[in-house]
Amino acid sequence: MTHYKGSCHCGAVAFEIDGDIENVIECNCSICIRRGHKLWFVNKADMKFSTDEEALQGYQFGKKHITHRFCKTCGTPMFSDGAFEDYIKAGINLRCIEDLDLEALTCVQYDGASK
Repeated sequence: MTHYKGSCHCGAVAFEIDGDIENVIECNCSICIRRGHKLWFVNKADMKFSTDEEALQGYQFGKKHITHRFCKTCGTPMFSDGAFEDYIKAGINLRCIEDLDLEALTCVQYDGASK
């Protein structure tokens, strides 16, 4: 298990999480395709914020069962979250993780556009 640190561009939102990055998703839904996300899904309770979560803004569209979170100050898209079975699942934007070699990750294409 690896310890990861992530943040937005301006540093107003910062978090840490322990885990093994696997099952990375590249989604083609209307928001992910525009933002170029590479997503790692975790239990949101495992994310530990070192800054105030009040620095985040949320955006919903479509069925409104997922909230897309971004920094209120710099606009960096951090993660999305929503209810999944009996917990809150978070799709972390791996582009926000420090010192992560994105090119070394194997990504699975997900057809969110047709969902």
